[in-house]
Amino acid sequence: MLNTTPTSTPARLTTPAASKLPRALLWVVGLIYILAGLFFRDPWKSDDVIGLAAMLSALQQPSWQAIITPQIGELAYAEGGPLHIWLGALSIYLLSPFFQWFSSELDANILASRLPNLLYFLILITTLWQGVFRLAKQKAAQPLPLPFGGEPSPIDYGRMIADAALLLCVATIGILWRLHETSAVPLSLALYSSALYALSLYSKRPRTATILLTLALAGTLLNQGLGAAFSLGFGIILAFVLCVSLRPYAKQLLWVIFGTALLCSLWILPAQQSNYWWQQWWLWHQAQLHWPDPSSILRSGRDLLWFLWPTWPLALIAVWQWRAWLRFAHIAIPLSLAIGPLCYLLFAQQAFEPEYTWLVIPSATLAAFSLPTLRRGAINSFDWFAVMCFSLITATIWLGWIALHTGWPPKIAHSIARQTQGFDTSIAWPALVVAIIGSLAWLMLVLWRLRTHPPALWRGTVLSAGGLITAWLLLVTLWMPALDYARSYRHVSHQLAQQIHALTPNSCVRTVNLGLGQRASFYVFDALNFSFNSKCRYILQQTSPKLSASEQDIFPFPTTEIWRGRRGGDRNEMFRLLDTQAF
Repeated sequence: MLNTTPTSTPARLTTPAASKLPRALLWVVGLIYILAGLFFRDPWKSDDVIGLAAMLSALQQPSWQAIITPQIGELAYAEGGPLHIWLGALSIYLLSPFFQWFSSELDANILASRLPNLLYFLILITTLWQGVFRLAKQKAAQPLPLPFGGEPSPIDYGRMIADAALLLCVATIGILWRLHETSAVPLSLALYSSALYALSLYSKRPRTATILLTLALAGTLLNQGLGAAFSLGFGIILAFVLCVSLRPYAKQLLWVIFGTALLCSLWILPAQQSNYWWQQWWLWHQAQLHWPDPSSILRSGRDLLWFLWPTWPLALIAVWQWRAWLRFAHIAIPLSLAIGPLCYLLFAQQAFEPEYTWLVIPSATLAAFSLPTLRRGAINSFDWFAVMCFSLITATIWLGWIALHTGWPPKIAHSIARQTQGFDTSIAWPALVVAIIGSLAWLMLVLWRLRTHPPALWRGTVLSAGGLITAWLLLVTLWMPALDYARSYRHVSHQLAQQIHALTPNSCVRTVNLGLGQRASFYVFDALNFSFNSKCRYILQQTSPKLSASEQDIFPFPTTEIWRGRRGGDRNEMFRLLDTQAF
């Protein structure tokens, strides 16, 4: 009885609504999405530059232990896992010498460190599409047969749902920047997507599915630590409990657990040789969890409203509309993979975007299955919201750029000038041309929707993905120089390095209140290492220009300021290099 498919289905669809989305359009969307903003910029704090600093430290530190146990210079970076650091360091080691033929060593390292993101994105879109396609082709997921025929074939229907899931994933606001940084997040998305694909594969190729699921779970632990592994692992176990088509393969979970433990032990055993690092790693994990706190839960819920837009409302609709199908794979698998991260967020101390990304893949999958259950009016509302929202964002980006270069409107120009004080506002004409072409492409897409009234169900997802990509393209073409100026530590790091090199040889410099992102930036740009010796003569202090001189002088002994600096236009952060033996 449990295996009986309900006689009715909430999905209503005709063949024209499942018409094929041009493959060239999907590839263009994907390439613009991942390539725009990935290169030709500095790493920004925090996770972006921290990841790069750990990759460089693995290659530059004399001890092999820096590869096994990640560091930032001489500081133990005992958070998450080392997998994305290993892959980034390997890319730098292999490809940076080639890039140095036409760029500096620093820029070559930055460029090489981001190339693995292309691989992660390819794995993400491939496994997500294939996984959703397999789920949508199953009998329980099919739309209701029409009285006189005309419903799409399982292949056409599965392709349409898979296309929609891919576009909805790309349209998710919260991962837009994260997929372009050298952190654990891009690889995490690829691993979660691979787990979805592996679960969808069990009914056809159980042995391959077990191997792939093992690699996904082990990679998740090695990439983001125990919290991410428990989140995914719980979701996998729940999928085998809920989904009737997976229950015959429940014994395969033992092989998955055994294989995961075996693969992870290859890192855990040598990592334990560094007692201090291993102790800090455990302390970091313990600090991530606490008993459920209403304020933390409300904060995570508030953040998820924008982070998972536009998929979360559609995902909730899918769960409700398909509530009689919760034991079938197309709902049970993504729902289980969403419940795992949600349970983790209940106990998370300071959950933020790296943890929120675990919900992106199951939310996009569920959202895609909601589309054939929506009425025409709801679908049209989804279309028009995307058109109005992203048209307004596009106009705002252009208005800000005009204000930056012309001074009009004056209030907006004044606000921007405060954030980019000292910035050279010369126009990069090639970037401007690309921005104009991108804006025209968005206008053509909107006109296509207005004039043709396409019946295809993927039209709303194309508008959402196209609008977000247009906004992102405008940001990285029109605003990237200004954003780089405001958020990069390259110039202030060079200034600090000049001051430190001017000191007596082998001078000892320690830090006070220096953030991890700032420490990583100084290491990346100028290979600056700071001592932990409390008797160092020189001190690098991170403080705020908003504080008075007496509030900045927090030391019980006299000091002389040798240098002070900050990023252009930064009103909240300042650095001071102090001499403690000037008297």
